[in-house]
Amino acid sequence: MPDTEAHNLRLSVTSMTCAACVGRVERLLQAIPGVSAAQVNLASETVQLRYHAPAEVEQIVASLAAGGYPARLTTIRLRIEGMTCASCVGSVDRTLRALPSVIDVRVNLASEEAEVDLTDGQSVDALLRALKDVGYSGAPVGDAEAGTADLGERKAQEAADLQRRLTLAAALALPVFVMEMGGHLYPPFHHWIMQTIGTQTSWLVQFVLTTLVLIGPGRGFYQKGIPSLVRGAPDMNALVALGTLAAYGYSTVATFLPALLPADVRAVYFESAAVIVVLILLGRTLEARAKGRTGAAIRALVGLRPKSAMRLENDQPVEVMIEDIATGDTLLTRPGERIAVDGVVVDGSSPVDESMITGEPLPVTKSVGDRVTGGTVNGTGALQIRAIHVGADTMLAQIIRMVEEAQGAKLPIQALVDRVTMWFVPVVLAVAALTVLTWLIFGPAPALTHALVAGVAVLIIACPCAMGLATPTSIMVGTGRAAELGVLFRKGDALQRLQDVQLVAFDKTGTLTEGRPTLTDFEVVEGLDRDHVLRLVAAVERASEHPIAAAIVAAAGSNLPRAEKFGAMAGYGVAATVVGQRVMVGADRLMQRRKIDIAPFAAVAGRLGREGKTPFYAAIDGQLAAVIAVSDPVKETSATVIKALHDIGIKTAMITGDNTAPAHAIAEDLGIDHVIAEVLPKGKVAALEALRAEHGVVAFVGDGINDAPALATADLGLAIGTGTDVAIESADLVLMSGDLRGVLTALQLSRKVMRNIRQNLFWAFGYNVALIPVAAGVFYPLFGWQLSPMLAAGAMSLSSVFVLSNALRLRFVTPVAA
Repeated sequence: MPDTEAHNLRLSVTSMTCAACVGRVERLLQAIPGVSAAQVNLASETVQLRYHAPAEVEQIVASLAAGGYPARLTTIRLRIEGMTCASCVGSVDRTLRALPSVIDVRVNLASEEAEVDLTDGQSVDALLRALKDVGYSGAPVGDAEAGTADLGERKAQEAADLQRRLTLAAALALPVFVMEMGGHLYPPFHHWIMQTIGTQTSWLVQFVLTTLVLIGPGRGFYQKGIPSLVRGAPDMNALVALGTLAAYGYSTVATFLPALLPADVRAVYFESAAVIVVLILLGRTLEARAKGRTGAAIRALVGLRPKSAMRLENDQPVEVMIEDIATGDTLLTRPGERIAVDGVVVDGSSPVDESMITGEPLPVTKSVGDRVTGGTVNGTGALQIRAIHVGADTMLAQIIRMVEEAQGAKLPIQALVDRVTMWFVPVVLAVAALTVLTWLIFGPAPALTHALVAGVAVLIIACPCAMGLATPTSIMVGTGRAAELGVLFRKGDALQRLQDVQLVAFDKTGTLTEGRPTLTDFEVVEGLDRDHVLRLVAAVERASEHPIAAAIVAAAGSNLPRAEKFGAMAGYGVAATVVGQRVMVGADRLMQRRKIDIAPFAAVAGRLGREGKTPFYAAIDGQLAAVIAVSDPVKETSATVIKALHDIGIKTAMITGDNTAPAHAIAEDLGIDHVIAEVLPKGKVAALEALRAEHGVVAFVGDGINDAPALATADLGLAIGTGTDVAIESADLVLMSGDLRGVLTALQLSRKVMRNIRQNLFWAFGYNVALIPVAAGVFYPLFGWQLSPMLAAGAMSLSSVFVLSNALRLRFVTPVAA
């Protein structure tokens, strides 16, 4: 039956500025089938809606965004307790998505967290109540650092608790196992039991000890598994509970009410129930320890943040907690201490170890005016630092946040797992029931015994723990290792897309080259004074962030005149008024756009291009004044990276706004396959689309503001971490050090992580496909094979441990040496 229940929804809406906006928003919402009422309040910028099926919150939010009035959304991280398998992930996902305020949900079994996108202003309490109703407890997680640190501590506590339960269960189960199975292993032992305490007493002792195991260390399986069965959403705990209770119940009847069973099937399986609990507790203990190690890389980054710092108050250092530091405070960092926050040096000089950010082992000397990053290590001198970014705004906090978001991502390959696990446990229950029925009808004597053993083995062997852990654990370990190697995955799905890259396109300046050009040529029109023109040009360029500007300013020296009415034209150049003269500096296309004849310097520009230099021009008051050339040295690693890409079958391209001649000269030296030169930012986008049509999946590597559109357009955008914030925000990955070998490292990690995920999924699915038929007794008529429930429990636990251990191998990936 379709859902016809009416729902009320309150949304906070942006971009409404007038009554006309109110009318447009109302019409936009009322056009959605299922929306019966929409009241818009301009003063509070809110919308009150009443809707029913087929309208959905996601559709309403999407319609507002498409109409230019996006709703404010909030993302909340929740720690979820009680998730044990892939079925739990599906249950949590479905429960949260069913709430009317929820837009999207991402559940991660490995980190035991959920990220929930919901409409602004909605209460978290509704989420927690919904989770509690289906058997899971939740709590909001604060910042990324707290959540990551908390995971390791929680897993350590959980492992310690499981270890205590495991020890008690093993101590109680060992006598049960020895009494029942000892005779099978050593027949004289069975006769000794018969002659001393007797079979009935042996069974009574086993009953008492097994009962203690189930109501003590194994109690959690029934507290969670039975309610999940009642709710119609069975999970791993339900399978364990059913399997052990079946063995325990049958054995109890055989012990106390033997007349209810035929003489040939009177046997006990207390040892199966007890040992199953022991083996699964063992698996969970190992699993908790392994899970605690999956976030080790992030916790190491969290550990770089100092707890306190010395703040200067009336020129006296006072120790304060890191949380109490505010923007503008001046901090004293003594030799050997970690720098507390991002800031700028206002006094002192000292070498600083920035390897945590750049991966470069050599310290960088910092003096007055230089930027420093929180978490880096001060060397031999004392520094006074003015705080610029504190708390969640520091680079270290942003790195942790980016990696946390990537770790919580759901890769496209996970969709297959979700579809399978949605039906997996119900199908297993049906298979177990069919197995029991088949043995009872067609099985040899004692049929009831065979049916019990096979049914319990199917329930135990099929627990879907490994399926749920296969993907998220590899993502967590892989992205954590990537962060250690200076590669930040801003978007988790980039891990999967990166393995399919067929062509890597590079920006030139600051990406393939050092981005620190030097002025090599400055020729002026006859009749003009070279030094005067250079000072005018440098005055304009001083207001620009472009690396070429820094080269001109450095060549002109100090005491430059002031530039007014400065303006930058992306892809063309810059202009400003200096001492009453309008000065323009830029590429030949800027001169052509302003109809300034550059023919007098045509021969000079041609020569400069052939030398691999970048010629551009200066004009004063609309008249050509100078031709300028800079030389930007190519990075040492550029050629080896290009060759390494070719060696693994990936084509390369260079897309630059630079002139054709120097661009081709550099490309030829580096061995780049395609060159697209003299393009504006929009031209870079068009060039990428053309390359994609010809080659397939395309990645783009860039660092500047003008690279942002290309980084966003490419299938994968890789930003150089030493570049601009705009470029970094547009990218899928960030190469923190600026070393192009990071491209190779990212590709290598992508392929290794995806191979690791496929191995995990093959094991998880293959293990169930192979062993469920064995457990059900399909091969019994041919080979006499029937899987013991104890062996099933051991194999099930081993599968989860294998998946986690395989994922943890990614911690030891070494960077590519190009």
